[in-house]
Amino acid sequence: MTFPRWIAALTMTLAAAASQAYDFKTVGANPVILYDAPSTKGGKLFVVPRGAPLEVVLAYGEWLKVRDVSGELAWTEAKGLSAKRNVIVKMANLKVRANPDDSAAAVFTADKGVLLEVADSANGGWIKVRHRDGLVGYVKNSEVWGI
Repeated sequence: MTFPRWIAALTMTLAAAASQAYDFKTVGANPVILYDAPSTKGGKLFVVPRGAPLEVVLAYGEWLKVRDVSGELAWTEAKGLSAKRNVIVKMANLKVRANPDDSAAAVFTADKGVLLEVADSANGGWIKVRHRDGLVGYVKNSEVWGI
């Protein structure tokens, strides 16, 4: 392959990769192992608990390259993830509101690191969430990770 063709092929590959939208998945019923390579023969890096959101940055066959809440990149098997959406609270004492409005009453308070299920999206940068105890309310997209 000549140099100009190689550059053109590389450019097209990078453009295709850049156009891929990032997606979030949730760890399914069982914890998943994150590896340093797309193979069970790779080094085991972390175990991610069920329900945790992971950002999918690349798909390679049955393997996904994912980013966790701390920003670390690793590989996991696609079969261990679900399309269900959960988010992680990014700040201490987050007020989950009754309505998608800063002045709405707080339904409950969630601490940093708490998992919340995404119940629905709302307008203006808010999402409707559900706590595992059944409480439902609204948080801003910027206050959680996984959106």
